[in-house]
Amino acid sequence: MTNAAPATRPQNPNFSSGPCSKRPGWSLQSLEGAALGRSHRSKIGKAKLQEAIDLTREVLEVPATHRIAIVPGSDTGAVEMAMWSLLGPRGVEVLAWESFGSVWVTDAVKQLQLPNTKATVAPFGKLPDLSAVDFDNDVVFTWNGTTSGVRVPNADFIPADRGGLTICDATSAAFAMALDFDKLDVVTFSWQKIMGGEAAHGVLIMGPRAVERLESHTPSWPLPKLFRMTKNGKIDEGLFKGETINTPSMLAVEDYLDALKWGQSIGGLNALIGRATANATALGDYVRASKWLDFLAEDPSTSTNTGVCLKIVDPEVLALPDAEQAAIAKSIVDRLEKLDVAYDIGSYRDAPAGLRIWCGATVETSDVLALTEWLDWAFREARAGVARAA
Repeated sequence: MTNAAPATRPQNPNFSSGPCSKRPGWSLQSLEGAALGRSHRSKIGKAKLQEAIDLTREVLEVPATHRIAIVPGSDTGAVEMAMWSLLGPRGVEVLAWESFGSVWVTDAVKQLQLPNTKATVAPFGKLPDLSAVDFDNDVVFTWNGTTSGVRVPNADFIPADRGGLTICDATSAAFAMALDFDKLDVVTFSWQKIMGGEAAHGVLIMGPRAVERLESHTPSWPLPKLFRMTKNGKIDEGLFKGETINTPSMLAVEDYLDALKWGQSIGGLNALIGRATANATALGDYVRASKWLDFLAEDPSTSTNTGVCLKIVDPEVLALPDAEQAAIAKSIVDRLEKLDVAYDIGSYRDAPAGLRIWCGATVETSDVLALTEWLDWAFREARAGVARAA
């Protein structure tokens, strides 16, 4: 039987989970107002950075109680700034159910070597028991598992009267999921995720409880300049007004401004969440009807609406050795990239072999629907190749 290729291709083949697809209609001409060749400390440079902070607050619906800073090192830099500056006075619990949560475990246990540190780890596809978390400790967690496709459904597991701080890595959640800032003392993200901005810059959002900790606690370890957020024991307010610690790319800032203005123009946070949810729903309907694919997330209530992670469950494939199963997944990825149908849809390097398809707000639902037909085609081609080799 001939395996005919589908007639319709995605108009935009960019399904990478980071850096993510640019917004619909984006072009280099969108960045013509960038403050290129100007100092980030000039009047225009400061104005651009302040505008990025102000629009972040507006589009992400960050309350006035929380400060916002643009920081170096993408989301990783923002999380580590928070951990290295804030942790120490209390016990620490780090929750991990995917690759980046495991990085924060390493930071707390092996790098900072904090006493009274607990790592609560769940395998890919599952959440740990959130009801067992002790919030008298400082708790570090990812809202959405970028490499597992598993997210916390909401913030109900966090008590309002908690004793410790909550430090939330929200890099694949911000602008695509509703974040409860009253329950989150620190929120971090990179604008190269849901908003499709250029990489290398992070955003650090700090609530009043985090600021209080910052001003009352002096870490026992040296802090690199890139992590220092206080001056003479008080928070450096300039950092939250666009006075960045190191030199930002003004071209990347302009690109983020363009993305924020687009998000604002389509209806703000609710519209952005709606677009991501529509994409994930279209992909989910396909997966639930599929006989060869399933979600890596075991509980549907925890399945993400951004970087959807999938595993191959075809019985014939599951009967093969692990290396051959991984080869089939890679064959699907390589075929679709070679045909310019879908780029960068392989699972993360240390995640289970499978697919990871970005469904964030900058992706069009029509492209997701077109991709699903090509996934079936590529799987049939890959499985036939294994049969021929046998």
